[in-house]
This record gives sequence, structure tokens and C-alpha cells, in this order.
Amino acid sequence: MRKFNLATQVLIAFVIGTVLGIIFQKDILFLQPVGDIFLRLIQMIVVPLIFCSIIGGIANIGDIGKLRRIGSKVLGFYVITTVLSTIIGLAVANFMQPGKGFSADQIIATGEPIKEAAPMTVGSTILGMIPANPLHALSEGNIMQVIVFAAFLGIVMTMLGNRVSTVKKFVEESTLIMFKLTDIVMLTTPLGVLALAACSVGEYGTAMFSALGMFILTHYVGAFAVIVLLYLFIIKVIAKIPLTEFFRKIISVWLVAFSTTSSSGTLPVSLKVTEEDFRVKSELASFSLPLGATINMNGIAVYYAVTIIFVSQIYGVDLTLGQQAMFIFLTTLISIGTPGIPASGIVLAIMLLNTMGLPTAIMGMIMGIFRPIDMIHTALNVTGDVVSTLAVARMENMYKDDTSDTDTELIAEPAFNHEK
Repeated sequence: MRKFNLATQVLIAFVIGTVLGIIFQKDILFLQPVGDIFLRLIQMIVVPLIFCSIIGGIANIGDIGKLRRIGSKVLGFYVITTVLSTIIGLAVANFMQPGKGFSADQIIATGEPIKEAAPMTVGSTILGMIPANPLHALSEGNIMQVIVFAAFLGIVMTMLGNRVSTVKKFVEESTLIMFKLTDIVMLTTPLGVLALAACSVGEYGTAMFSALGMFILTHYVGAFAVIVLLYLFIIKVIAKIPLTEFFRKIISVWLVAFSTTSSSGTLPVSLKVTEEDFRVKSELASFSLPLGATINMNGIAVYYAVTIIFVSQIYGVDLTLGQQAMFIFLTTLISIGTPGIPASGIVLAIMLLNTMGLPTAIMGMIMGIFRPIDMIHTALNVTGDVVSTLAVARMENMYKDDTSDTDTELIAEPAFNHEK
């Protein structure tokens, strides 16, 4: 009997879940605990997986000069793709004009009251990235602080070299344990995706996609535009990967992201696909992808762009080019600080509207239709992580099949090495 790979299993599960949701509607919600268990399992492994991967990935690079070069390229891709995603989102929103024909009085009454977001400054954002207590950051699952602490440890281990070989060995074995545990958790992915898809469609039905259809459609068109205009260019020109091969291998990442609406929750699948299918060396993938799951939010950038244009239009506010340019700068900073967890963009969108001097009451209505929007933007987020990693891998000769660079991976065995 033929055994389907993970991507095929997840696709089949997603289709079955969607059909079950359409047929049984709210009666299918008894599957919600199954989806919740899957999400809890993902949450269980994410923090230790990121912690071990970041330390090992940085320490394994071997020297500070190489770390500086690779790190600057990874961060450069993340910042540039975020800026370009915001510009594309603004262009699509200005063209489609999702707020035209609506007035705030028509739709605010249907929304829930939203608390005003606390003001956020660049200084407070940077301060919030530094853990006062690393153990507290680990226990609370503060991904950004965990990454910062792990990065410091990895850099120091790189500086000390062979003097901390015992610690490096411990990190190596801890990472192998986490990869094996991730393999086990990934076996539940098809069932978890089926349950999540069924419950989402069953609870919201066709209304999930029909309420304020133009607003939702603009988000999807914006995401599609980023993929076509930005990601495919990077894949074809910089990463030099055939587009058919890219789409075939990335599909499982999309489906898990679409179902979980969590960049961090999709990280185990992103790592698996990037290392096993695209053959990127672990020393790069283990550094780039966990970092991207936290700071590279291209999908959220599109969401902010469409939302700001939508809100300005329903309130009859004309944003000047100067204001939109300032918005691009603010969005880049805010997107980097957006946690890779479901619906985190709502709170920061309120803060962004406050900063731009626009009313926030409309966010109550947007909360009601945020799920289908969050789905596509999470898929865009994780795609950006993988695309940037593939580009840097090509620039630095860090594919496992490359012979121009000695593979000095900390993890001698391929990650997620289980029978297919």
C-alpha cells in the first residue's frame, strides 16, 4: 500500500476537514479538543526547539566573521521583504479600495468593544526583547526574549571555541532529542489539521469568507501579489530553484500555517521541509527559521497596509503619500515586534491606528472576520522565512549538496531523519 508523504497527508486532511465543516457545520465542533491538543503539542516543543536550534545554529557557524556575514544577510532579507511587502500591500489596497461604499456607522455596531492599545516606542520594543530573567522567558514562552538569550549564548560559544566542547556536545544531543520529539509530534499533523479546518469552517461557515468580502479579498490579493512579485523573483533569480519544485515542496508548510495561524507553530514543519526537502544545511536553517518565525512578518505587513487603507476610507480620511511613507517605516518596526502567535496582529494594529491618528473602534468588527485573514497572512509569513533562508543558502553555498563549502554541521545526522 502506498504511503503518502507529509505534504500529501496534510492536503488530504485539510480537504476532508473543510468538507466535514461544510456538511456538519456547528455539529463538527466536537473535534475542537483534537485541534487544541495538536496546538498544545506544537506549543510544547516550540520553545525548547527554538532555544536549542538558535544556540546550535550560531555556535556551529564556527567564527564570528562568518556569523556576522550570514546574520547580516538573513536580517537584510527579512527587513527588505517586510518593506516591500508593505509597499505591495499599500498598492493593492489603494487599487482595490476595500473601504469604498462603507461607512463606519454601518458596521461598527456589529463589532466587539476593543481596549485601546498601550503606546509602543522603539525604545520599549528593544527593551522588551532583552530578558531580565532568562528562565522566566523560557517558562512564559516569550519567543523574542528566548531568541535573544540563545543568540548571546551561541555567540559566546563561538568565541570560546573548543574550550566549551562539552557544552557544544550537550547542545548537539539536546537538539537531536528535540528533533526526534518533533518527528513524533509531526505524526499528529494530519489529524490536527483536519480537526482545525473542520472546526473553523463548521463554526464560521460561508460567512467566514462572505462578511465584508472585499476587505477579505484585498488581503488575499495582496498576499498573492507578494508571492508573485517578490517571493517568486527571489526563488528564481537568487535561490535559483525551479518554481514547480518550490511549490511542490512548500505546500505542507502552507497548509499547516493556514490551519494553525501560527508562525511559531509552523516552525517544526518549516525546519523539516527546509532541511530535508530543500537540503539547506542545519547550521543556517536552525538559525534563520526560528528568527524569522518571530521577526519576519511579511503577511502581517500586508495586513497592516490593507487595514490602514480600509479604516481611512470608511472614515473618509485621505492619507497623503508622506503619511503612507511614514506608515511603511512604522509597519517595518511593528512587524518585527509582532509575536508569531495567532491573532497577535489585532492588538498591534490598534496601536498602529492610534499612532496614525485613526479611530480604533472598527477593530471590533475586524476581530469577527480575522480568522480567514490570519490564515493567509500566516502562510505568507512562513513562506517569507523559507524563501529568505533559501536565498541566503544559495549566496553562502550552504546547501547540503554543495561541495564548495565544508559541511561543519553541529548535528551530524540529518534533522527529522525518519522513514517516509
